[in-house]
Amino acid sequence: MSISIGAQAPDFQLPDTDGGMWSASDSGAPATVVVFTCNHCPYALAWQDRLADAARDYADRGVRFLAINANDAERYPRDSFDAMKARVDREDWPMPYLHDATQEVAHAYGAKVTPDVFVLDSERRLRYRGAPDSDYDDPGQRAEWLREALDAVLGGSEPSRAETKPVGCSIKWKA
Repeated sequence: MSISIGAQAPDFQLPDTDGGMWSASDSGAPATVVVFTCNHCPYALAWQDRLADAARDYADRGVRFLAINANDAERYPRDSFDAMKARVDREDWPMPYLHDATQEVAHAYGAKVTPDVFVLDSERRLRYRGAPDSDYDDPGQRAEWLREALDAVLGGSEPSRAETKPVGCSIKWKA
């Protein structure tokens, strides 16, 4: 299952690495970016700084970023909740890092890879889904596809590029 552009995204309640609980619906933000990511995928790691920079750049416009790790931590210990906490402690994370231990949220969104980016408007409707930009190996891209989508949503229009192919490591599903 995957949500379609224009459809309302599922709500959720997930814990972050600091013990807080987050949902897609409780913010009042003009836009929310939900990024499925993880600790070990080279694609997710390559795009992390660009996503973090976008989170910082759009914070003063009220945009909320939520990073979610849904990988099977038993098979991939580097994606365990403890490993997530350690990573946030040693890096500068401008967004909460949420743990989807049951993988229910990843399934509900139809997330496929890390990173898989979903931009939701103020009514939680999906306005963009895909990769942050066209090349994980080119930091100069600055998550341009994500930024274009956010600028459109914040400006009250539809993103010109509503969907791109997410590129990354497959989500590590539980058996």
